[in-house]
Amino acid sequence: MAELFIKQAKQYAETRPNYPEELFKFITSKTTNQDLAWDVGTGSGQAAASLAGIFRNVIGTETSPKQIEFATKLPNIRYELTSPAMSIAELEQNVAAQSTVDLVTVAQAMHWFDLPQFYDQVKWVLKKPNGVIATWCYTVPEVNVSVDAVFQPFYTVDSDPFWEPQRKLVDNKYMTIDFPFEPVDGADSTGPFDRFVIEKTMDLEGYFTYIRSWSAYQTAKDKGVELLTENVIENFRRAWNDDGQSRKLVRFPIYLRIGRVGNNI
Repeated sequence: MAELFIKQAKQYAETRPNYPEELFKFITSKTTNQDLAWDVGTGSGQAAASLAGIFRNVIGTETSPKQIEFATKLPNIRYELTSPAMSIAELEQNVAAQSTVDLVTVAQAMHWFDLPQFYDQVKWVLKKPNGVIATWCYTVPEVNVSVDAVFQPFYTVDSDPFWEPQRKLVDNKYMTIDFPFEPVDGADSTGPFDRFVIEKTMDLEGYFTYIRSWSAYQTAKDKGVELLTENVIENFRRAWNDDGQSRKLVRFPIYLRIGRVGNNI
């Protein structure tokens, strides 16, 4: 998976939206301690940076060295480059000891994981029974009727052949992803919960830069296909300028799965 993001790591760091503070407040409210959080697939550290304002220590792990190069650096964040197939021994050495982690987070990345292996790791590191795992994805950007009308066929037709199969888990809002954990206090399920949204102000060039940060865009480019053709760019430009506003509020709906580890061994 990591190689899909190497070539556009800087674009990814610059254009990927930041998650709302309310998301982290909600997740943290379900934890009993805020000593140690493990952010898995940390990418350029968007979630890790937010967690660092709440937790005493944060560990961000990533399989791509290029992503970590652009990650947010803070005194209480430790980044580790790890193997996609980490053993329990490597987990203890590079991440944390058994039953010492209060919260595991995965932001827009769990669809890439070997889930049975990952869940074994989660159940090993989380404090029992109240350690929490929270994973979320955000779906496609929503701008307005005109821009979204251009985007939909671009996403579902033009770019579709170049997405990895795992992307369908995001399209399905993590509803179909295996999630073997118990509901947190106050919830009757593990989600997905859709109460949060990312909002980011963009101009058209920023919108295009976001598209260029897609793994599908890079895959297409590697195969000699330019998804943002002159015709596509012109269609977007016409729709974007339809209301006379050069900068627009772009919304990305978030879908959260959250659970507690219970007494899983």
